[in-house]
Amino acid sequence: MTDERLGEGLWTALRKLPPGSGVVFRHHATPPAERRTIHRRVRRIAKARGLVLLIAGGVLAGDGVHKRGHTRGLRSWPAHDQAEAVAGWKAGADLLFVSPLYPTHSHPGASSLGPARALRIGRGLGLSRIALGGMNVKRFRRLRGRFDGWAAIDAWR
Repeated sequence: MTDERLGEGLWTALRKLPPGSGVVFRHHATPPAERRTIHRRVRRIAKARGLVLLIAGGVLAGDGVHKRGHTRGLRSWPAHDQAEAVAGWKAGADLLFVSPLYPTHSHPGASSLGPARALRIGRGLGLSRIALGGMNVKRFRRLRGRFDGWAAIDAWR
């Protein structure tokens, strides 16, 4: 997940992602012209490194969208509870970002799901589930086999 908080660390994070990984381009608070400039650079890097690029909001080019928007590509969907997971399934999502598993700097003070509750979200819908929220390598290792992957912002800082 891209975020303004990454700053120049975004470029390092993109270099660290293994081929086949995905990037959800957000940068919602960035002024439009600057957002397009950052997007072009992210897109070039993603293409060169074999990364999947999903766009959250706007009409920028990518391999799909995060939540809403027209796409012929992939669609990811946020799932903070089972109702959102079902909404994603009905909207044709390919994968769910189940969050927040743990406390996160993105949403200070917000309650987290914890692994047990998070594991129930989206179960049985046939969609890939990605763990998000306070995630890092160590936490994902403890969840291995229960989620199809993990995503982060702060783990890259």
